[in-house]
Amino acid sequence: MPLVNIVIALIVVGLALWLINNYIPMAGSIKTILNVVVVVAVAIWVLKAVGMWGRITNYKFMN
Repeated sequence: MPLVNIVIALIVVGLALWLINNYIPMAGSIKTILNVVVVVAVAIWVLKAVGMWGRITNYKFMN
């Protein structure tokens, strides 16, 4: 996936999260959970987009 597409997707997700946090009234704990879920999902998506997710999931620890 081209880097420009990744950057545009990150900007769109960040803008959407900012709009939700500022303009939709909800409890602080729910906002925190929403932010954590979105950040983790985007991090996993970026790792998959750049091809690093397979290396992370197949990593074997030393015994």
